[in-house]
Amino acid sequence: MDRLYYLDTHHKFLLFMATYILSIDAGTTSSRAIIFDENLKKIGIGQNEFSQHFPKNSWVEHDPNEIWSSQFTAIKAAIKSAKLNPKEISSIGITNQRETTIIWDRFTGEPIYNAIVWQDRRTSDYCDSFDSEKINMVAQKTGLIVDAYFSASKIRWILNNIEGARERAVKGELCFGTVDTWLIYKLSAGESHITDATNASRTMLFNIESGTWDEELCELFEIPMALLPRVVDCSGLLAKTNRDILGHEIPITGMAGDQQSALFGQRCFKEGEAKNTYGTGCFAMLNTGSTIVRSKTKMLSTIAWSLDGKRTYALEGSVYVAGSLVQWLRDGLGIIDKSDDVESLALEEGNNGGVTIIPALTGLGAPHWDSYARGAIMGLTRGTNISHIAYAALEAIALSTADVLQAMSKDMSQQIKCIKVDGGASNNDTLMQIQSNILSCPVIRPSETESTALGAALLSGLGVGIWQNIEVLKKMTEFEETFTPVQVDLNDTINQWEKGIFACQKWINTNE
Repeated sequence: MDRLYYLDTHHKFLLFMATYILSIDAGTTSSRAIIFDENLKKIGIGQNEFSQHFPKNSWVEHDPNEIWSSQFTAIKAAIKSAKLNPKEISSIGITNQRETTIIWDRFTGEPIYNAIVWQDRRTSDYCDSFDSEKINMVAQKTGLIVDAYFSASKIRWILNNIEGARERAVKGELCFGTVDTWLIYKLSAGESHITDATNASRTMLFNIESGTWDEELCELFEIPMALLPRVVDCSGLLAKTNRDILGHEIPITGMAGDQQSALFGQRCFKEGEAKNTYGTGCFAMLNTGSTIVRSKTKMLSTIAWSLDGKRTYALEGSVYVAGSLVQWLRDGLGIIDKSDDVESLALEEGNNGGVTIIPALTGLGAPHWDSYARGAIMGLTRGTNISHIAYAALEAIALSTADVLQAMSKDMSQQIKCIKVDGGASNNDTLMQIQSNILSCPVIRPSETESTALGAALLSGLGVGIWQNIEVLKKMTEFEETFTPVQVDLNDTINQWEKGIFACQKWINTNE
């Protein structure tokens, strides 16, 4: 029996039957899908890793068709494991790796080049060529710094390097999108070319004050506006799947970039509330309410979410390497068999043995913003062993996060009272305790650490009318554990970290 809906005055669907939400979590290294019930219990999950391509030094690419195929397989697996018929799914929420850039043929749906991933640094030299006037203009309009991290320079690179791409873009024959846009295009069989305000705010082409694509920015980066998707709210009736894709037409009612989705999933609805997500990178975000806080410490001002046309803003700082540092210990150094082993290895000694790791494997993100920094392991002696290196790796993740959060604290002129955490590495108790010690504040880990996927589900549920407002969502929060700071002498650790950061900056020749 088909589910019954009716439309209310806010154009949201209300439901008469039991509800299930499909949350699509399109990450940097894997495609995931989770089905939540109306009590936010996970009842089905699917996950597939996909290939990482490194065609040149500091280049990172994905195959867009593999992103789609791996995501589609994950969706089917989640539905199967939940023992549901697609007709029983009330709505879909989507969250995604941001900034990653895909351009495809509007009519055939075929990509014209691989997806250029947010980690990719090929356009660093171009971004470094901007004068102060252009840098200030970009910052004022977008809240961002001019950096290869964001989508605009990636789009420009594709248009300049793929034969005929620029001419086709001008004619409206091509589509640009971040991964959310690409997945919705595929799910709707080409009917919808949209993005939401959070993902748009990460392109370096979107004016976060007006909430529109900015013509002056598009001219600056030489990007035809015909290439850009329509921008929508994060919640509401945004699109729908084609019946032939999943066997049933399902409304897509929630969208947000992964870090904004995690902020929403952590219910950081009040100004001053902050979260940190420990994924491939580390991403801290702090709610600044209806005010755009202009950072003096190189933090980013961005859109946290847009609901009913009203935008909430945030400060954000991104650490490029976090979970990927542990992956490097596994795959590069071979000192652990699986990522989860890093904690037990670190605790064999329980200290860093004088070792400091600077995790600048792809440059340094906030607050340093140095594309040319490179990583290092310092303080090695004959007494150093792999346990010390493992412990120093956990400290490096925590210290990188502390640099960002302390900068945010200065911008807000107030101390951060606590930090909510999520992501895979937040399950590492040792890392969370180190983080609490360094920040000198409580670290709160929820019972459900799938905050990114959960945020997409909450936005989707709001959009489909399962929950009427965010006040209802606040009451559903359950916390698992709080890590409180332990008084330990961290002076040497912090001093060595600061010296290491200084030593690793501008490491490579900027002409390389």
